[in-house]
Amino acid sequence: MKKHSFFYRNGLSIVFLCLFVAAMLAQSLTGWKEHNQEREDEHAMPLDFSTYLTSGHFISSTFENFQSEFLQMALYVLLTVGLRQQGSAESKSLDEEEEVDREPKASVNAPGPVKKGGWQLRLYSNSLSIAFFTLFFISWGLHLYGSWQDHNAEQLLKGKAPESIIAYLAEPNFWFETFQNWQSEFLSVLSIVVLTIFLRQKGSPESKPVDAPHMETGK
Repeated sequence: MKKHSFFYRNGLSIVFLCLFVAAMLAQSLTGWKEHNQEREDEHAMPLDFSTYLTSGHFISSTFENFQSEFLQMALYVLLTVGLRQQGSAESKSLDEEEEVDREPKASVNAPGPVKKGGWQLRLYSNSLSIAFFTLFFISWGLHLYGSWQDHNAEQLLKGKAPESIIAYLAEPNFWFETFQNWQSEFLSVLSIVVLTIFLRQKGSPESKPVDAPHMETGK
């Protein structure tokens, strides 16, 4: 077997990790400056950077995006099990059996849960969607907590009484933040499902071969 460098073997995750870290740092710094400008407008003391990183403003803005991304991936993983889209590179075949649908068989190189079988195999067989839904609910909860904290901080600056988290759930602000992110994620999934019917990107596993007919389903 040909030996490859560590980067060649892991380049996709490394590049996206670097992009994530860079974007996260940029968000933190610009969010800090923007939030302090808002506080100055309210004649409040600015926050130092470390304090900002634990503020409701930062927590809310961060997990507001995380939760919609994890929801998108959870639904995408789960819905592509049973639903089809004719011609899309993101869909399983309309008629043919797919490799991902075959029953797992224990082998020397199979993952541990496959070898053990039983409930561990059943759990492992659905572990990807379970992981994404778990990350979604954690992120949704942190978004709610951060948004509530940020809302109450604004209430105090305006001389108003803070609200309980239950009362805040009845406010439109949190749900506006939530649904504006969800709709963009659903649109992005719809876009790749439909656009891969007609458009191609040579060399990408997310595209059909360039010479594939439009109505050929799957990669």
